[in-house]
Amino acid sequence: MAYLCLVDMAVGRASFMDKSLLVRIIGFPATLLHGDTLVLDRWLWLRDRLPKTKNGDTLLDIGCGTGAFSVGAALRGYESLGLSWDERNQRVAGERANICKAHSAKFEVLDVRRLDMRSDLLGRYDIAICLENIEHIIDDRKLLTDIAACMKPGGRLLLTTPYLLYRPITQGDMGPFSPLEDGGHVRRGYTPRMLEELCKHAGLVVEQISYCSGFLSQKVTWLLRELSRIHHLLAWAVVLPLRILPPLLDPLIHKLTNWPYFSITLEAYKPRYLESHAQQKKGADSNEPVSRCRV
Repeated sequence: MAYLCLVDMAVGRASFMDKSLLVRIIGFPATLLHGDTLVLDRWLWLRDRLPKTKNGDTLLDIGCGTGAFSVGAALRGYESLGLSWDERNQRVAGERANICKAHSAKFEVLDVRRLDMRSDLLGRYDIAICLENIEHIIDDRKLLTDIAACMKPGGRLLLTTPYLLYRPITQGDMGPFSPLEDGGHVRRGYTPRMLEELCKHAGLVVEQISYCSGFLSQKVTWLLRELSRIHHLLAWAVVLPLRILPPLLDPLIHKLTNWPYFSITLEAYKPRYLESHAQQKKGADSNEPVSRCRV
């Protein structure tokens, strides 16, 4: 009862008085523990691919939500810019960045479908991240091409999206998927071949494709969603102590059961010498000398 009272006081006040109260109490981890239980999985995957830096490395977060990953990247030394069409989310993200003293995290309201309109972002970013966003966009080829244009030569893309062969957690995961970009998913997900095809069209080279959010993460998410139908405080109180288990046990459970992961993850990079390679190939085909120039 005492635990539930504490949760009721913290989350209840956060709901009715201050949306960022939990962040004020426990700092950055609150952005990962409140709400979607799969967010923590994505952060753990992302963190392993974001080495701490003091070089002023730049990071673009496409579809940043309430800014958890932009803030986390800033705390690791990156100058991060989070983009989202949702003004409310951007206000929350900015507030949380200030609370966490993530001063190098900035946020702008932008419909990522119009990323190509922002010429000031072209070629500026060492890292681009796009976590659980591309499945909301009909023209995913254009989005990935626009993201690649914002990356520096040699820049890296870190992306997650639902795996096409996931097992539905709740009824909503089975569809129907909207033919309109109304905030929901426009497709079920992706396979490795589909991501490779998108990267090829965008001029990116795939480094690695893997997966995250296994059996336990999915079951904890199911429990959260079901209990939320009764009361969101009850759901949060029950699920919070369970969050430590999936990162520890899911890899072993997958080996034993081959249960499909919920998300597929992509690491890709933008070639540093793309133009030079193209010219070399053209020169080889025509038996003409090739002028070497770096991009």
